[in-house]
Amino acid sequence: MTMDIEEATAHCDSVLTEVEQAVIADRSFLETVLLGVLARGHVLLEDVPGTGKTLTARSIATALGLSFSRIQFTPDLLPSDVTGTHIFNERDRSFEFNEGPIFANVVLADEINRAPPKTQSALLEAMEERQVTADGETRELPDPFFVIATQNPVEQEGTFALPEAQIDRFAVKASMGYPSYDGEAELLYRRASREERSPSVESVLSPDHVRTVQRVPETVRVDDDLITYILDISRATRDDPRVAVGVSPRGTQRLFETARARAVIAGREYVTPDNVKTIAHPVLAHRLVLTADARVNDVQKTTVIDSVLDEIQVPTVE
Repeated sequence: MTMDIEEATAHCDSVLTEVEQAVIADRSFLETVLLGVLARGHVLLEDVPGTGKTLTARSIATALGLSFSRIQFTPDLLPSDVTGTHIFNERDRSFEFNEGPIFANVVLADEINRAPPKTQSALLEAMEERQVTADGETRELPDPFFVIATQNPVEQEGTFALPEAQIDRFAVKASMGYPSYDGEAELLYRRASREERSPSVESVLSPDHVRTVQRVPETVRVDDDLITYILDISRATRDDPRVAVGVSPRGTQRLFETARARAVIAGREYVTPDNVKTIAHPVLAHRLVLTADARVNDVQKTTVIDSVLDEIQVPTVE
């Protein structure tokens, strides 16, 4: 199955429109989540409880026609609770592998920072290698596969901060925020018009369609000036005096990949500087490690990205 950019853009638009039937959120937020799918990456959602993170993940999985699994991360969660384990079959008198919840196309890792580091590391292999190792045996995960992880920015007591190596695995990080007055009113009107507590969406794509759409960004043109622009932005974060650890080479690649994915959503065959600037915050900010002085002075990572974007000369695209 082949697909051109126009078809891929139409598919993306249909998915977003369907998800909007259930989720009250800015379309730009939903597009950011979809970027993770197109760029074959993972998404980290950080927001207060009750804003619709779980509903967003489930709705996107359903609209894409993909299998969905939710893992509630807790301090007593074991790696085998995520990956699966061998159980003894009394009938066959042999051990057989019982797949864990990680074996789904879309995995919601709810409150990921509440699990201990050992369990987080099991998820790390799945995110990076698209495989899991249990009892010395390696098993491939479904294709497509991506993780949508959530964490709560408040109530940090009893949590385990994600290591930088794992944060770097997320292609984008986004926040929903509270809905507007009209949006929250719409939420109530929608609830009043149905009997079920949670809204539902319909599947508009299939796994084969998703795999095909994921290949389309590879056809998007990125001019040399745009490659230089992406490089300059990433490298400038490493020279900022407020930053202890800047964007890694992996982060630079993710900026490149998500810029092409953003062009597909916008219906373009080439990447523009605006595509790069639009995604710079969700792709790069969470990868920065600020200095102690910067943290004491309450410097925001987004402020650093803003400064970098202001300093780097924007190329012209013909």
